[in-house]
Amino acid sequence: MSPVGLSCYSRWLSRFKTIYSQSTVVSFSSTATTTAPPNENETPLSRPAPPPIRVALTESAGRGVFATRRIGAGDTIHSAKPLVSHPSLAAINTVCYFCLKKIQTFSGSQRQGVSLCCEKCKESSKVFYDVEKRADWLDFDDYCRTEGMKYPLLVKRLACMVISGAAQANIVDILQPASLTQEMILKMEEGFCLLQCAFSKANIRKEHTSFLTKQWYTAVLARIRINAFRIDLAGGVYEDLLSLAAASVEAESAVGNAIYMLPSFYNHDCDPNTHIIWIENADAKLKALHDIEEGEELRICYIDASLSCDARQSILSQGFGFKCNCLRCLSGD
Repeated sequence: MSPVGLSCYSRWLSRFKTIYSQSTVVSFSSTATTTAPPNENETPLSRPAPPPIRVALTESAGRGVFATRRIGAGDTIHSAKPLVSHPSLAAINTVCYFCLKKIQTFSGSQRQGVSLCCEKCKESSKVFYDVEKRADWLDFDDYCRTEGMKYPLLVKRLACMVISGAAQANIVDILQPASLTQEMILKMEEGFCLLQCAFSKANIRKEHTSFLTKQWYTAVLARIRINAFRIDLAGGVYEDLLSLAAASVEAESAVGNAIYMLPSFYNHDCDPNTHIIWIENADAKLKALHDIEEGEELRICYIDASLSCDARQSILSQGFGFKCNCLRCLSGD
């Protein structure tokens, strides 16, 4: 199987089109999505090395990710923890409510009908669950299930994190939003009303939900719509990249969706040099599909790379708002 065929995975991500500065260069830590205060006992040698990448402007696709040194085929470039994640409603009883790890035989913690795989996840889930458990989500979940909508669940979880003080209301503002039609906005209004109603009935104090306006809900959902990743767990431990990618392609079904910061800077290519993978939980790993030279842009495939050129162009145009001009598309492959 070729690397292109192995790149057949579902991924919903935006290109960053907004240009803040003509000299924008962004540095990231290797795994963290939040900034922690420096550890006085930590030495330079004990700190994890930063990933071999930088974020800078591209010539035609906004910001992108570039290699700062040569990266070998199969190398792990970096990992990323989600800003916010949520299990799919179909998988909610079979995965950890926090990290989305599949639970074969329950041995962890359980909180009012949701399963958590370990004490660490139980503690970590407090950033949203202490608020979430106060409300009745039956109507909201039924709305998502009936309408076939998954992204409002991420908005709900983010709102709970903001109410608890664990996240800022503008945490996803840096992400490029989708272009919404009036019909889409009207459809979103029902979800907003149900979310607002759930918090109101739970007697959440109004000063804690002052951020929760129709404008905020719509703006967040517009960003999640084209920046959320569908999480397909490969499972197990794999020695080589080909086995890892094949496992991703053959994954039974999505266990949920998540939003990340650094992976959202990766631009698209139908013949990518980088692959994103989930092994056991929502922590993402990005690996090089082949050798990448210093200064080369790292790109992933947003859609199923095995589709025909016409099908890929249609999906990218309708779902992401751009026409792909990669070498593979230009050749009609």
